[in-house]
Amino acid sequence: MRYRPAILAILALAAPAAAQERPAVPAFALAPLPYPATALEPVIDAETMTLHHDRHHQAYVDALNKAVAADRTLSGHPLEHLLAQAGSAPAAVRNNAGGHWNHDFFWKTMTRPGTGGDPSPELARAIDAAFGSMERMKAAFKLAGTGRFGSGWIWLIVGADGRLAVTSTPNQDNPLMDVAATRGTPLLGNDVWEHAYYLKHRNRRADYLDSWWQVADWKTVSKRFAEAKR
Repeated sequence: MRYRPAILAILALAAPAAAQERPAVPAFALAPLPYPATALEPVIDAETMTLHHDRHHQAYVDALNKAVAADRTLSGHPLEHLLAQAGSAPAAVRNNAGGHWNHDFFWKTMTRPGTGGDPSPELARAIDAAFGSMERMKAAFKLAGTGRFGSGWIWLIVGADGRLAVTSTPNQDNPLMDVAATRGTPLLGNDVWEHAYYLKHRNRRADYLDSWWQVADWKTVSKRFAEAKR
């Protein structure tokens, strides 16, 4: 029994080393698509969905976890915190935090063609007040999408003044970031990187933007609008 304190002391010293040997748990993870990869056909084909989600989105998650693990000041923070501090964050964090958030938001913005419903009465009135009509909003959205040089995203947001606006961000930026030219709460967003549409639409981004409304989930967008207004 006289050896027990010495043994306990040795175990106590060894415990931190053992803990350090455990693999770190990734801060962020890729959720599965909320529907089968075939669900959005014929608007977005299954091959595009699989490559986009399983490879492109996964790459953003992996790179973000690596970047966060390299900087202790970033660990333990939710994704939204990283977005809000994007202007002072390393480029790897800004790009990959945006890539992760944007894509997760994008998958949840879509549903099977013809099942997305219509905007809620409150959202429909807000669209009319901001743009004049739904068709004018879609025209503004298309103009922003075709006018985005290179890669980026197009958004319908609730701005700081409470009104709806269409805006565009480059690369993997979004309106939640402190670097965004126009900040606000995203209601829906569309990915206009070529990997989002090229297999089916080739270089015809305008065609992709026109057909994409068939899979827009207005039920989800309306819920986001109600939450943003609260």
